[in-house]
Amino acid sequence: MTLKERFRSIQEHPLIRVLRENGGNPRTLVLIEPLWGIPYNLIAPFATLYMYTQGITDVQIGLILSITMVVQVCFSFFGGILTDKLGRKTTTMLGDFFGWAIACLIWSVSNNFWLFLIAAVLNCFEQINQTAWYCLLIEDAHQKDLVSIYTWGTIGGLVAVFFAPISGLFVSKFSVVPVVRVLYFLFSMTMITKTLITFRFCHETKQGRIRRAETKNVSILHMLGDYRHLIPSLLRNKGLLKAVSVSVLLYITNMVSSNFFSPYVTQRLGLAEDLLAMFPILNAIVMLVFMLGIQHRLDAAKFRVPLWIGLTLYSIAALVLIFSPSGHLGFVLLYVFLGAVASALVGPRKDALLQLNLDPQERARLNALIMASTVALTSPFGYLTGWLSSIDRRLPFAFACLLFIAAMLVIRTIQEPSVQEQSAPGQGA
Repeated sequence: MTLKERFRSIQEHPLIRVLRENGGNPRTLVLIEPLWGIPYNLIAPFATLYMYTQGITDVQIGLILSITMVVQVCFSFFGGILTDKLGRKTTTMLGDFFGWAIACLIWSVSNNFWLFLIAAVLNCFEQINQTAWYCLLIEDAHQKDLVSIYTWGTIGGLVAVFFAPISGLFVSKFSVVPVVRVLYFLFSMTMITKTLITFRFCHETKQGRIRRAETKNVSILHMLGDYRHLIPSLLRNKGLLKAVSVSVLLYITNMVSSNFFSPYVTQRLGLAEDLLAMFPILNAIVMLVFMLGIQHRLDAAKFRVPLWIGLTLYSIAALVLIFSPSGHLGFVLLYVFLGAVASALVGPRKDALLQLNLDPQERARLNALIMASTVALTSPFGYLTGWLSSIDRRLPFAFACLLFIAAMLVIRTIQEPSVQEQSAPGQGA
């Protein structure tokens, strides 16, 4: 195959086609995602150790998780209202600025429980950002391309993982605390840049302009009161309830892996701290190979079987980690490999399944309500998982395994959503 033919083949790849056919907001947001993903993945393997090294205990970490989840509930309720009143674009920028840029500045100087708590509370602005970002991303996109668009969102973060060895090298040379402080500062700068690019190149969606006009003269308190009408409609939608329940279960399991994997493999299994940067890279390689080589070959309208397979792999991965012998890197690598394949199958479909069950006219407030409910239902589990980890570092992962099995039982009962071929309202605006 000639170079020209290879280039043409790449251009015809289904994922490239999705970006070409869904310009504007989807393309811009996907392309700037590494501005968040690169610094996040540089820090993620060491974030919990950064706290431990400065004297923050398992129980205090769990307490921070639980407190911030309560704050996230409040922010989530107002997220939908602000997204409608200020617009998807403006709200996204505010969330990026306060939830990441300012929070990361505080994390960069944190050295006690209270500063870590303040930074984590500020990071709760991300809940407002998520509601607006999802709307900005998909409201002017083709419904049939939602799985691929969410796949691109994941890829944007995964590409950034390959920068992770840089942090591993610096940690091995200078230790965790000074390196992570610098990385948090750089994270703040990249998020300011991301905010400016969003301002310059994104546009308000058609539905966003409609909702902004409809809510212009409506008070925030009145809009908050309207949730009493939305809640019954959500509870009557069985498909949406099942999608939400799966999201809640996976939210808890992600909390476990994000906060307790690093201490588990270093303090219980005895692996070196500088190996932590290797695991996200392996995870990214496996996910990228799957998403670029296999994902588009799966039927984008089918959800049940891929989700069920992914949850099964998650469960097996958790068991592999629980029964890993001390000092055996191979078991941890197998855990990462299985989890990566599972994430590639589950992540984009979980998000698309949720959006396809939403009323487009109330997408912002329903998304906010769902996020608030998710955080409220999972808030006790931050403290619980921290307490379990203080007893035995294997227990949070055993608990996560049970939650994966519960999610599998829910997935068996869902119906395949209807995916329309035509574009969503406002395409190409």
